[in-house]
Amino acid sequence: MLNVHRLRLLRELKHRGTIAAVAQALSYSPSAVSHQLALLESEVKTALLQPVGRKVRLTPAADLLASHAEIILRQLEQAKGDLATALGEVEGTLKVACFQTAALFLIPAALRSIRENHPRLRIDVAEIEPEDSLPALIAYDFDMVIDEEYPGLPRARSSEIDQIELTRDPMLLAFPTPDSQNNYGSIADLADATWVMEPEGSAARQWTTSVCREAGFEPDVQFESSDLLVHSRLVQEGHAHAFLPSLVLSQESAVIRTHQLENHMTRRIFTATRHGAGEHPSIVAFRRALVEGMDNVEAV
Repeated sequence: MLNVHRLRLLRELKHRGTIAAVAQALSYSPSAVSHQLALLESEVKTALLQPVGRKVRLTPAADLLASHAEIILRQLEQAKGDLATALGEVEGTLKVACFQTAALFLIPAALRSIRENHPRLRIDVAEIEPEDSLPALIAYDFDMVIDEEYPGLPRARSSEIDQIELTRDPMLLAFPTPDSQNNYGSIADLADATWVMEPEGSAARQWTTSVCREAGFEPDVQFESSDLLVHSRLVQEGHAHAFLPSLVLSQESAVIRTHQLENHMTRRIFTATRHGAGEHPSIVAFRRALVEGMDNVEAV
């Protein structure tokens, strides 16, 4: 009979790439991981790992077995959720990954709701880059991800992940001075403006750059930061233009001059779970708390 724990190690190796990465993620020693995989090879009576330099590569048989491991682990996750639902349990620890805006403006209200309604449920929250969150979910580093998707830049869909939309967040053009807003007719008028944008390689930067390029110019990015509160402050102090989400602006105490973008562009905010886990009582409870928290966020 195949050992489920060893099957999970094989699955982890497929996703993480190296035995060292698997060991670090699961708090094992590399030798312990190698030993368990060697035992799995004995169980299936065929080679699963092929040495490639100082690394290893999964054999075709290992790829096949890892695919079955995905199904087995998914069914086990569904079974845990069904059992917790039958017992009426909303407890334990839920590991959530999110991006900065969610951490600032969505998570706190949801945590208050959980504390009041489900005091035995602990929510562990980590802010990580959106580009890393879904792979981390698939790798079992988290139970739920709160993620974002910019207009015209849909995230890659995985059969291992289920998504539920949380809200649509309008993207607004923010002006540093009254004159810059008064002279605005279209984005093309801002060809000579200075900008604050997120770092190269991020989906947000790809989107903001594409908006400017479609208007006929390459943006002069004087400031780069992944922190949208930095963007907001630079706009307030008159140093740069920015594309800011409505969710951020709705919580700003200072008045920031804004204009709706053409076509009323919005970013999509959604929650994601591994397939089969979405009905677990703790995930259902936290999703409900997030929706309730959205009611407390005032529109701009």
